[in-house]
Order: sequence, then C-alpha cells, then structure tokens
Amino acid sequence: MTVRSRRRLHGAALLGVLATVLLAAAPPSEEQSPTERARPTVARCVLDGVVDSGSGDYLADCVARAETEGHVALLVRLDTPGGSLEATRIIVRAFLASRVPVLVWVGPSGAHAGSAGVFITLASNVAAMAPGTNIGAAHPVVGIGGQDPEVAGGKQLARKVENDAVAFVESIARQRGRNAEWAASAVRDSASIPADKARELRVVEHVAASEAEFLAWADGRRVEVAGGDAVRLATADARLVELAPNLSQRAVHALAHPSVVYLLFLVAALGLVVELSHPGAIAPGLIGLVALVLALVASSALPVRTGALVLLLVGCALIVAELFVTSGLLGAAGVVLLTLGGVFLVDRFDPGWFVDRSFHLSWAWVVPTTVALAGAAAYVAYRGAQTRRLPQQGGDAGLVGEQGTALDSVSPEHGEVFVHGERWRATSPAPIRPGAPVVVRRVEGLTLFVDEVKT
Repeated sequence: MTVRSRRRLHGAALLGVLATVLLAAAPPSEEQSPTERARPTVARCVLDGVVDSGSGDYLADCVARAETEGHVALLVRLDTPGGSLEATRIIVRAFLASRVPVLVWVGPSGAHAGSAGVFITLASNVAAMAPGTNIGAAHPVVGIGGQDPEVAGGKQLARKVENDAVAFVESIARQRGRNAEWAASAVRDSASIPADKARELRVVEHVAASEAEFLAWADGRRVEVAGGDAVRLATADARLVELAPNLSQRAVHALAHPSVVYLLFLVAALGLVVELSHPGAIAPGLIGLVALVLALVASSALPVRTGALVLLLVGCALIVAELFVTSGLLGAAGVVLLTLGGVFLVDRFDPGWFVDRSFHLSWAWVVPTTVALAGAAAYVAYRGAQTRRLPQQGGDAGLVGEQGTALDSVSPEHGEVFVHGERWRATSPAPIRPGAPVVVRRVEGLTLFVDEVKT
C-alpha cells in the first residue's frame, strides 16, 4: 500500500469517526413510523387577545404555511375582545382566499369572539364554540365607557361606519352560508349570544368541548374552498402541527395593549428618575430609555389619543424635573398628568377598531400603579436630596473641617500635620505645639491651613 493510499484510508477513517461523534452528539430525531407519516396533518394556530397588526400577519401567514406544507386543514383557536379593523380584513381575506379549509373553534370555556372576532369566526369554513363561550357585540364601540360613534363623531360619521361594517359582515356570512341577519344585528344592535344559541341560529355549526371533539365531528364534511373546489375534511385522526408566530409578530402582539403601553411609560419615568438622581448608574437610564421607545412603538399600533401621549410625556418630564427643584409641586403635577394620560389613553372613537368594552384602562388599574410610581420616585428624590446635603467627602473640599494632629511645631512658615490618615504640609497664623489637635480651615495645593482646637 502506497503512502498516498494510506493517507486516503486514514482520512476516510477520520471522517467516519467524526460522523459517528456528530450523530451521537446530535439530539435524537423524532422518527415517525410509516403509519404516523400516513396520518393527515392539521395546522393549528392560536389567536388569544387583541386583533392587531401582529396577530393579523400571523394568521395570514398560518394560511399560507398550511397551503405550502400540504396540511388538510387549518384549525384556529379563538379568544378575542376584537381589535383593528384593518388587521381583521387581512385575516378575513386570507380565510376567504384559502385553498385549505379553515376551522375556527372559539374556546376554551369562558372565551369569547367579541367585536372583530365575529368577522373572523364567520369567515371560516367550519366554526364551533365551546360550552360557556359567547359571540357578538360587534357594534363599533371602543374606549372608555364604550362610547357610541354617534355621541363621539356625529350621526353622519356613525351611519357611515356602521353601514360599512354591516355590509362587510353580511357579505362574509352569505359567502359562508351563515345567518347574515344575525350578523347584521351583531353590528347594529351589539347582539351577543352563547354557544347553543349560535348553533341554533346558524352562526356556527357545532358546539364542542375540545379541539379534538371538534375535529372528530368535522371529519367527512364537504366544504368549498377558494376557487370553488369542494374538499372533504379528513380530520378525525389527524395529527396537529403547531404553527408558532415569528419573533416580530409575537413582539407586536405582546405590546399591543393599553396596560402594557402605560406600564412602559411608568417604567421609563422611574428609570430616568433613578439615573438622574444617581448619575453613572447607566442601567436604570438605559432601561428607562428602552421602555420609552417601546411605549412609543406600541402606541403606534393602538387606537390612542395623541393628547394622552403628550400628557404622559409631560408627566414623566415633570417627575424628572422634581429632582432638581424639590418643591413637591412638579412631582404632584406629574402624577396627575400620568393618571389623566392613562385614563384617556384609548381613543373613545376610532373607526379603525372594533373592540368590546373591556379594552381600556380603568381607574382601578391606573391609580394604584401611578401612586406606586409616585411613591418610588418620591423616595428616590428624597434620598438624592439627602445625599446632596451631605458634606463633600473627597478632594480638597472634603478636607475642610477635618481634624488631625500636629506632628511637629506649626507656624505661619512651615509645619506638618496628620489628617485623614495622611501627612500634610501645614501652616497656621498662630504657633501650634507638636501633638496638639488641629482643624483644617483651608486647602491650597498640598498645603493645609489649620488652627489649633482649643480644649
């Protein structure tokens, strides 16, 4: 065997060893049996919370992925108070244009498909609700106290918004063969019904206590998907494949809530107060700055009042200014502005949003959190003021007033003293004997001007 051949053999052996090591170190793959691979798969997505741009993109992406990956259906678990009308339209368009059957299950018990959730449920091919759930109240009412569009924006604007929403929901219901009359009443009269009534009125097709029960019931049903094709559902023994949102969709959805926006403003204010009262700490200031940026980003995805944002920003500025003035008035004014900004944060009437009455910041949440912030900021300001009143402990100014001992005779021309653990050159207008106690009156360079302490 030649040298080159031996080298090739050794190289092949080395590659074999490396491959064996890598295979052993790699996590075990989830090998599926032929029977498991033969089972149909159903993609599963969850819409929990407000319908915003993040969740809208997520569900539209779920439809596209279900089609691309060849799943037999897409199952959406729904629990929402409503949300952005534009995000709702994105979801509805994706459902209606889907070539994969879309199944919506409103659950678990206690969940609801409120406001914009009505449009999403009606847009599905097959819909079911868990016992103890409800659907409806899709009238365009938003904000604090659930103010009606007619009160907030006038009759003409109210009629325009309402008619547009009614036409939208009726077209969805008719296309899916559901009760268009009830759908219109959900918008015009804020009609809301429980699961059993929804099935009776042909708003949904079934009442199922679980997703598995819903899929078993839906098995064998024929539905019409985009393009007019009829598809028979094969969901009884299907394997669920979870489709998770990406990081961007998850972040937008997590931030899109008034309480999160308000809390971020409070964290920003407290972080800046701590940083300015303790310069150089860095971490509190950085946290406050990041919280402020996130609050502004999140507020752009919500129906918020510009005036409320201004109140929050001015309130934060006044609390920070209190550190330098320490009058108490600026801090109190900042707390009041933060409270008002939180209460009026959600727009009373925004035609781009369909949410139920729970979507707002209540006094019961705003007041305690603001008081807690005010207490923390007041404590930080008080401790900062105490620190500023203390005498300087370092540098030349820190030596003034310090007492020591004369190491030898101190005269107006020369002398040495022991002060603050160090030997210093010193002078005194009156002679001081060695060993006498002295006090520093002035410092010039490396020379201390001292007086004898009379006992």
